Amino acid sequence: MTVVVRRALGTAAATALLCTGAVACGGGSDKGAESDTQSHSQVTRALTAAYEKTSEAKSAKVEMTMKMPSSPMASATGGGTMKMSGTMGWDPTVMDMTMSGSALAAGDPDAPKDIRMVWQDDVMYMDMGTAAAKDMDGKRWMKMDLGALAKESGDETLTRQMTGSLDSMNQDPAQQIAVLLDSPNLKHIGSATVDGVQTQHYKGKLTVDEMMKSNDSLKVLSKSERSKLLENVKKAGIKDYDTELWVNEDDLPVRMNVTMDSAQGAVEISEKFSDYGAAVKVDVPPANQTFDLMDMLKELGDAAGAGASDSDV
Repeated sequence: MTVVVRRALGTAAATALLCTGAVACGGGSDKGAESDTQSHSQVTRALTAAYEKTSEAKSAKVEMTMKMPSSPMASATGGGTMKMSGTMGWDPTVMDMTMSGSALAAGDPDAPKDIRMVWQDDVMYMDMGTAAAKDMDGKRWMKMDLGALAKESGDETLTRQMTGSLDSMNQDPAQQIAVLLDSPNLKHIGSATVDGVQTQHYKGKLTVDEMMKSNDSLKVLSKSERSKLLENVKKAGIKDYDTELWVNEDDLPVRMNVTMDSAQGAVEISEKFSDYGAAVKVDVPPANQTFDLMDMLKELGDAAGAGASDSDV
């Protein structure tokens, strides 16, 4: 496997971790004294209003940080920190984000320090840098269509799992709030100032079972597949997900922290949102600057098959 292919696969896996983590994990703990100043019904009304306003906004500027322990769960990156910043739109999903961080380049000193990622029409493009271009006939952008990859494999289970991953990547802040609303112990912590903005601070916890029931993207899996996933998650020592949310006076989330504890340590995600309604214009790279991850995997498969045939002769 070439360096470019290894780097492409590692980056793709790391990106999926970061993009899907916000719906599957949680971050940050409250170090102050909790003050449940609103009733559960008041909290529900407040977050329902936040859900509705966020749905209507359809886009925002986003800053996301994900901290991962070195563990089998983070084997694609070896642990470390990943960051993403840029603009994201939902309904339909569109992104123009830049990724960076120690986890992105773990084990690969030649990996680019920053990777720009654009998303449109359920296809992701990632700028893999000049090193990739040297090995790919001047093409530096990797195209990744998870749905096409799954269909090409002919594996129905993989197809459903990939579709679920796409749905998870498409999760917008509004859908994250919808999942949080299912928390049976959702509470209001109090008022707080976040980056100079006056907010109301909320906190909730979901067990693994509750999270899986709330996450619509997992409904594409069969009952046995969901059971296996649940079993694997519990084997990793994960019991629940803690989520904190700060909402401004316009009923829009300013910050969301999610923490998932595992046997290897905590996975922590922090997201900051601003400029709701910001225009998202994505310029998809031209074909002559793009290499398709699926084509690369096909070539590797053909080469492996040819090698096996030669060895049988």
